[in-house]
Amino acid sequence: MVGQAGNGSAAVGRQRFLADAAARGLDVEIVERMAARSLEEAAGILGITPADIVKSLVVKHKDGTFLFALIPGDRQISWPKLRALVGVNKLSLPTADVALDATGYERGTITPLGSTTAWPVYADATITGRRISMGAGEHGYSAFVEADALTSALGAVVADISDPN
Repeated sequence: MVGQAGNGSAAVGRQRFLADAAARGLDVEIVERMAARSLEEAAGILGITPADIVKSLVVKHKDGTFLFALIPGDRQISWPKLRALVGVNKLSLPTADVALDATGYERGTITPLGSTTAWPVYADATITGRRISMGAGEHGYSAFVEADALTSALGAVVADISDPN
């Protein structure tokens, strides 16, 4: 695990994101954007719907390992569905510090691409078949990528793991 991605090296996160995407043969487009106070505001800035912004959530197992859950912005994680899929009875969202330690990314920039540890990825089935926006490893930047190419490149488990907000 690379522990060098601390608070003062945000650009390193974007570089890790881009290097990992390139290594996986993923075509990503990074755009700089102003800060947003909400998901809806971010969608407006990017000219897309909240459903097109995919949140990369870091989820902690009780054994101390993690996984990524990719959830569309207009939906929320379904804990019962995800627990059943993973085959465990307890999962939780870690604190911001624990998520940073687990991924090398601060909240709001988290993405499976370039994570300091390649945790398993679970993607909600509703993200498939379209171009999505996601964190790019650095505040003030968003990445656009084809969801199907992303899930394939990450070896993600694609399933119903969300509920409407």
